[in-house]
Amino acid sequence: MSILPTVSCVDLNRYIGRWYEIASYPNRFEEKCASDITADYALLADGKIQVVNTCRQSSGKLRQSRGYAKIADSSSNAKLKVTFFWPFFGNYWIVDLDPDYRYAVVSEPRRKYLWILSRTPRLAPDQHQRLLDRIRQLGFDPSRLITPDQSAG
Repeated sequence: MSILPTVSCVDLNRYIGRWYEIASYPNRFEEKCASDITADYALLADGKIQVVNTCRQSSGKLRQSRGYAKIADSSSNAKLKVTFFWPFFGNYWIVDLDPDYRYAVVSEPRRKYLWILSRTPRLAPDQHQRLLDRIRQLGFDPSRLITPDQSAG
């Protein structure tokens, strides 16, 4: 399989803020999450990025994980290293990004994980289809995607 490309440039000041999970590959990090999955990013004074992931479990209880990210490729800012359990870091590669920062696709070099993120809880059908086409071009299998119930809660 080919090397996974990232976007050429990420303006971190535009990337920070809240992102809603539209779809993802199943993963152990979110196995108890049923709906309302969000990721909030904030720039810290030391140059790191605070990461707060939140979701609603099927019981209705909110679950939150806090971590941080550091830039792994300062030439593009498209490759980060994220930790929720220091000293263990995972790759966070931004592989597609809307020019207006309305949606993003995040993965890692082996394509084991995949997230489609949006600034809004839902994507327009044409945007959604464009992202499905794009991830297929990048070597992902769109049929593996699962979608949280964003309307719960």
